[in-house]
Amino acid sequence: MNIKRPVIGITCGEPAGIGPEIAIRAAWQLRDTIKSVLIGDAAMLAILAGEIDPAIKLVATSVQAVRINGLPDFPAGLVTVIDSPVTAWVTPGVLDKNNGGHVLHLLDIAIEGTQAGWLDAIATAPLQKSTINDAGIPFTGHTEYLAQKTGTAQVVMMLAGADLRVALATTHLPLKDVAAAITFDSLMQTLTILHHDLQEKFGIAEPRILVTGLNPHAGEGGYLGREEIDVITPVLQAAQQQGMQVSGPYPADTLFQPKYLQDADCVLAMYHDQGLPVLKHASFGRGVNITLGLPIIRTSVDHGTALDLAARGIGHADHGSMLEALKVAAQMVVARTVTQSETR
Repeated sequence: MNIKRPVIGITCGEPAGIGPEIAIRAAWQLRDTIKSVLIGDAAMLAILAGEIDPAIKLVATSVQAVRINGLPDFPAGLVTVIDSPVTAWVTPGVLDKNNGGHVLHLLDIAIEGTQAGWLDAIATAPLQKSTINDAGIPFTGHTEYLAQKTGTAQVVMMLAGADLRVALATTHLPLKDVAAAITFDSLMQTLTILHHDLQEKFGIAEPRILVTGLNPHAGEGGYLGREEIDVITPVLQAAQQQGMQVSGPYPADTLFQPKYLQDADCVLAMYHDQGLPVLKHASFGRGVNITLGLPIIRTSVDHGTALDLAARGIGHADHGSMLEALKVAAQMVVARTVTQSETR
């Protein structure tokens, strides 16, 4: 594995959105430090690259060729594309269900690449769930799909940006279902995954994790709810007995302050809109979505397909979040390599 220039596959996502553009821009900008491998329709990407900057040089190969010969060892001045043609003609900003299967095929190639060793990590551009579902394919999201394809029972969603990491005990659930989903076993498993991946994939020897309560004022001694007393505190005590540096539960409305965060490596929030508004306020457009618990490294952007921007043409999309997703993936590859070498 080349630590100096990690090999990261970028799935270009929904072809009618901004994914292809931001993937090309980020891959080209970081070409000297990261070997980005675009996974998408090579002909479409070549046309797009020429419109962005005629200096951009893409070289295409096929999945079949990579399976036989591995990835070509192109110099930094070239960006590799693994070709996976779209099914239907693409009009920027206009969804077409006929390309739903194409989008999933990009993910399949990336997963195969990481498992076979062609790729060190994956960074995913945004996709449109509705297009895939309209194609008749049951699909709930990138994270769930990656977990299913890699045989992972539980994953943890974490966003990072502005020197802050926020992980979630529950993700895309209706608020009314959150309390029931926070059980001793599920929360303990979440903490175990979070602690392990902060060590192995981020190189943090002794991660310091701050945990929020579920209720206002962290339940206020049971007067505003008992989840802190009955579930969260017993989990933290069990984790501490296993040697994890975890503390809490803290009231979420006062936890996100420098005096607490300066000594923390990550905050574990109980639900989506408890932790992510703070992080996105601090770093939107530069945040990174990271899936923990997978046997592979996967990062993603912190935004959607932005069909309205794609419809306006080249030059309206900001590729900052994809840049950060690639940088974080590369850092994780290096940290994992160092960690694994130290434990051998």
